[in-house]
Amino acid sequence: MTSTRLETGTVAPDFALLNQDGETVRLSDFRGQKVVLYFYPAALTPGCTTQACDFRDSLASLQGAGYAVVGVSRDEPAKLAQFAERDGLTFPLLSDPDAAVHRAYATWGEKMNYGKLIEGVIRSTFVIDEEGVIALAKYNVKATGHVARLRRELGLG
Repeated sequence: MTSTRLETGTVAPDFALLNQDGETVRLSDFRGQKVVLYFYPAALTPGCTTQACDFRDSLASLQGAGYAVVGVSRDEPAKLAQFAERDGLTFPLLSDPDAAVHRAYATWGEKMNYGKLIEGVIRSTFVIDEEGVIALAKYNVKATGHVARLRRELGLG
């Protein structure tokens, strides 16, 4: 069962999740800056690695424009630490093992995977403004090329 999708102008659900270092990170910690919050299926997999490395490679320009980048998956912190170490990921990767935050953002539900209907993570990205309001909600994004499209939509080239 997929939750109601979040739309531009709605308050982003707050959360408290452990990052790759076992530290608690809250969305409210970022109040006062813009956040690119992205949900991905699994650390250390090809598509998710492509997407994470695209964010890594765009991090300086995103941060220069006032955006923090935060990734969320159902992986445990130890696996996220391995992912961050292997690929030089310097932004927070958050662990949501019970998918509670995924459900709050409507990024867990039915999807087509190789022609079969399955339940799982719906790869999605949210841009949240300084006040914690969703400025952009993108569901069912592709891993490849997504960051470049997002940068264009944000006016970053």
